[in-house]
Amino acid sequence: MPRNSLKPKKKLKTHRGAHKRFKITANGKILRMHSGKRHLLGTKAAKRMRKLKKLTQVDKTDVAAVRQMLPYGA
Repeated sequence: MPRNSLKPKKKLKTHRGAHKRFKITANGKILRMHSGKRHLLGTKAAKRMRKLKKLTQVDKTDVAAVRQMLPYGA
């Protein structure tokens, strides 16, 4: 049966794991946290830890996959 105004398109669901891990900026860039901050912290230099604290952009090869998981820019 063809879709019409009586049968609207279903809403897409946001991937809840991706919603918690990624942030989309006003300009459309996707940010993520660095990895490597959970354990063995005593061996890591203070400068390295400061850099790991900050957000970084998602690699361009992964952007399409992340956007698909966040259909409404969550």
